[in-house]
Amino acid sequence: MNGPHDMGGMHGFGPVPYEEDEPAFHEAWESRVWGMMFATTSPEGANLDAARHTTERIPPARYLALSYYERWLESLTASRIEGGLVTRDEVTAGHAAPGATPRDDAAGPETVDPYQVFDFRRDVKAAPRFQPGDAVRTANPHPRGHTRLPRYARGRCGVVALHHGAHVLPDTNAHGEGECPTHLYTVRFTARELWGDDGHPHDAMSLDIWECHLEPR
Repeated sequence: MNGPHDMGGMHGFGPVPYEEDEPAFHEAWESRVWGMMFATTSPEGANLDAARHTTERIPPARYLALSYYERWLESLTASRIEGGLVTRDEVTAGHAAPGATPRDDAAGPETVDPYQVFDFRRDVKAAPRFQPGDAVRTANPHPRGHTRLPRYARGRCGVVALHHGAHVLPDTNAHGEGECPTHLYTVRFTARELWGDDGHPHDAMSLDIWECHLEPR
């Protein structure tokens, strides 16, 4: 979807702040939010792409006013309310409602690995449509749902640099429509192709793009 999370190439937001030797967490509560993302019960059908789309649905003005981990907390809370795991009153109160049934399978924090690596590669029978060196053009969709094709790279011409095999397709996985494994490529774009004459003639950008968003040219 087109929203404040997809601001590549947009003007008016000032320089990207840089902090040398920046810590992973600036406040203790941020580390707790990180842990909560892995330790709390997830609603049925939850996955990484669905979580990203929940964050994308934060109203634009509020999204821009929140810090990084505040967005994580907002997304976590919204998904648990929508999934029927907690109520808004319980969130406001900070504790379960009287008579609520606690989890009987709750795991301690020592059992959670926040650095677990997930593999989203999948085996498919379909052969890849493109090979490194092929000239391609990206699609120009403007879906109301989730997509991993950034707005600034839609309808642009590039060259396939790498083929990564088939991976889970975020555009469907975010909405409970299945993983729909699709071939994934790294596509190289010149800066001039993406940004026009303002792009430096010697610069380029590489993006990972699923096959359904590419066509030959």
